[in-house]
Amino acid sequence: MKIPVPDEILPADRLGHVHLVGIGGAGLSGIARLMHQSGVAVSGSDANDSAVVQALRAEGITVHVGHDAAHLDGVDTVIATTAAREDNPEIVAAQARGLRLWPRSAGLQSVLLGRRVVAIAGTHGKTTTTAMTTVALQEAGLDPTFAIGAEVGSLGTNARVGTGPVAVVEADESDGAFLVYTPELAVITNVDPDHLDHWGTEEAYAAAFAEFAERAGTTLAEDAGLADVTVAFADGATIRGTDLVIEGGRTRFRVEARGTDLGEVELAVPGRHYAQDALLALAVGLELGAEPAALVRGLARHQGAKRRMEPLGEAGGVRVYDSYAHHPSEIRGDLEAARSLVTGEQRLIVAFQPHLVSRTRIFGTAMGHELGAADEVLLLDVYVAREDPDPAVTGALVADAVPLPAGRVRFVPERADVVPALVEVARPGDLVLTLGAGDVTALAPQLLAALADGGRG
Repeated sequence: MKIPVPDEILPADRLGHVHLVGIGGAGLSGIARLMHQSGVAVSGSDANDSAVVQALRAEGITVHVGHDAAHLDGVDTVIATTAAREDNPEIVAAQARGLRLWPRSAGLQSVLLGRRVVAIAGTHGKTTTTAMTTVALQEAGLDPTFAIGAEVGSLGTNARVGTGPVAVVEADESDGAFLVYTPELAVITNVDPDHLDHWGTEEAYAAAFAEFAERAGTTLAEDAGLADVTVAFADGATIRGTDLVIEGGRTRFRVEARGTDLGEVELAVPGRHYAQDALLALAVGLELGAEPAALVRGLARHQGAKRRMEPLGEAGGVRVYDSYAHHPSEIRGDLEAARSLVTGEQRLIVAFQPHLVSRTRIFGTAMGHELGAADEVLLLDVYVAREDPDPAVTGALVADAVPLPAGRVRFVPERADVVPALVEVARPGDLVLTLGAGDVTALAPQLLAALADGGRG
């Protein structure tokens, strides 16, 4: 559901009791935490119980499972996820009672007012870049407020109010939310057509990023056409990465800033795309005046964000990783990183769940092409999320485009069949990567249990 941004966004401390519809999601859970920590009365609801819901309750926030108009008793402001339907009883009640009804972008902006905002956007890599930036700035003593679109192990959460004046936030473009913020520093990781269900055309999508850059005091980006400060592994960049090496599950590179060698950065995560994310994070710290050596130490401390090439365990000699990649470019980056973790006769096995009917319709063939970098591929059916299913758009569309020999690509439409199929194909030494933005992540623990049980789980 599209909820208009109000003409005036009040500070969070003037919103009264705030209720968040869809509080278990990555975006709204972060807003709830920031408001609660700022002394705002907060409650929320979500369709399902989850670890996030339980964590929010443990932090003192009232969270209801299921949606009911009665949850709005005593509420002044309702902030809703874009995934909420128009007939959601809490949305209907908020409108009937004349309550303040805001989208998540307005809710986050209300918390950011009065802070020096670093807003990190981009088609890919914004979660990791936001996490890396936050950890680096913490190490440099800035203690920023932050809101990130995933739980981050080294931070222990996805959002927290810091003691410093800086706020680092992930700025999502999927529904235009990032055009609500007015950052001092804007970071654009990359621009690669996506979310065309909202934007309509590739040109409109690109224009939105240009508008986002114009809203900022200074923009840092790899693309010189968008950047005041270019940050790239390329000659002529203002802040330049060189000597990139990816091996043994780690990444290292050197940094030169405005002609000065700042030394070597080492990351505990593998991948060229993570090196670019780290370079951007370092650039933010430099623009804020942080000490370079402290930023480098912080980046070394970053252990990855949840669902970003996350190692979940090993059983039966098989390593299991999980990642959020759902766009062809993201699939390419994660498979390249995963390839650095297998050697010799070890194989890379991917279980991929396409996300959204519209995205699969547009990019399904390209998704399949990128999955050809694996040794074995299992395709789940499409995770429809906020859209209605289309019988003509299924995981088979992606499977048919994977350039691997027959027998090494399987479309497994029944969810109950996926783990047994993975157990059947995996052997000691292999790496299994569950991939996608939907609920495919839930399969990884089941797979580990089955492997530990000799395939009987």
